[in-house]
Amino acid sequence: MSNFQKKIIFITQGAMTAALYVVLTCFINAFGLASNAIQVRISEAMTILPAFTPAAIPGLFVGCIISNIATGCIPPDVILGSLATLIGAVGTYLLRKEHRFLASVPPIIANTLIVPITLKYFYHADGTIPFLMLTIFIGEFISCGILGQILYAAIIPVKKVFNPETM
Repeated sequence: MSNFQKKIIFITQGAMTAALYVVLTCFINAFGLASNAIQVRISEAMTILPAFTPAAIPGLFVGCIISNIATGCIPPDVILGSLATLIGAVGTYLLRKEHRFLASVPPIIANTLIVPITLKYFYHADGTIPFLMLTIFIGEFISCGILGQILYAAIIPVKKVFNPETM
């Protein structure tokens, strides 16, 4: 496979990741679960994808930016929330060869540390930073820890799809 073909596959995987992240976030936003102190973004389950392909890293970052804009987030939240997803995705990629459950940890930690600050200081959310950290942690644990691991298990049988060398 040529370098050009590999680049096309990388870009396509990243674009598909971004598009799916946006669709899932907008869907869950219709139920009021994409923003605020209590959020269970099912799209965050996709932060497990960097364990299979590095193309998911820019895809998740761009998808989060677009999702945050589409769901009406203010600019600091668009920036900081998207950076939290980017940090989490990079962390997942770096831990991809470790135990599969460790791959879910970076996005949970990144969002638990960054999102509450955004909620408190830019949205003036009720509650203390520790309380907001707890609520974000719970949502991220559900999204990344539980749903992300279900997605991981579902991808294992077809993971060769993510590797251009096996196509």
